Amino acid sequence: MPAEGGVELLQGLGIFALAAFLMAFVVLLIGKLIRPRTLSPAKTDAYECGEVPIGPGWVQFNLRFYVVALVFLIFDVEIALFYPWAVLYGGGLGAESAADLYALRRAALFDMLFFFGVIVVGFVYLWRFGYLDWVRVLTAREEPTDAAATGGVDLRGRSGVPQ
Repeated sequence: MPAEGGVELLQGLGIFALAAFLMAFVVLLIGKLIRPRTLSPAKTDAYECGEVPIGPGWVQFNLRFYVVALVFLIFDVEIALFYPWAVLYGGGLGAESAADLYALRRAALFDMLFFFGVIVVGFVYLWRFGYLDWVRVLTAREEPTDAAATGGVDLRGRSGVPQ
């Protein structure tokens, strides 16, 4: 059973989300239809702070940089969400009696423990599968083999020619 005003709230949120999607879609569609389609070598060239580009613009980066950035972002957001929780939990805002304060603090504690538990599960997953190790050790199944590039011998020292 939805809370008081729940149906109207959900309808309002749905209308708001639909309007936001339609506004973004319409703006992108209008931009695609009215923009000029003239390409020149200067427009397709990579631009980096006014410097002349050296080499191709498509460079493969190690995915470890992205993993570290995402893990930092997740834990940074977690710390940012601890502060309002601590203010609510410690100050008892909105509680009129001791029983209300106890119920509010208990609810806030369980909410934050659930939130923290989800973050810990993600961290343990990353740690368990070695995504937090900067230098990852390859197992025998993951080792690259390129017998053609190494003269018929793969990178593990065995002959790449079938016996």
